[in-house]
Amino acid sequence: MANRPYDSGLRSREALMGRSGPGSDEVQVQIDPMHADLDEQIYGLRGQLRKLKGVALEIESEAKYQNDFISQLQATLVKAQAGVKNNMRRMNKKIIQNGSNHLVHVVLFALFCFFVVYLISKFSKR
Repeated sequence: MANRPYDSGLRSREALMGRSGPGSDEVQVQIDPMHADLDEQIYGLRGQLRKLKGVALEIESEAKYQNDFISQLQATLVKAQAGVKNNMRRMNKKIIQNGSNHLVHVVLFALFCFFVVYLISKFSKR
């Protein structure tokens, strides 16, 4: 690990020392032993980033699933609302058609009750 070349942008200037070999274009980087655990920390961070990416992908798939479910639920509610509205319209038509007969029956019943009360009061005074 000590002889692996590293990008100097990834390390702090204190941890890395660059030196060029005589007559070569290569740069060798040497890591100070005091900061040698940076590789382990970077690999640990990479692992944590992979886990976070997995969690983010799971969240995305769950959000898509729930959006699809909500869309289906909304479509079902629209159908149910249309059915209820249609049934209310039918009931209103039936009430209008048969409602006049019910009103006549209620009026006749009220007149009959009034007549019975009138007769009872007329005969009870004697």
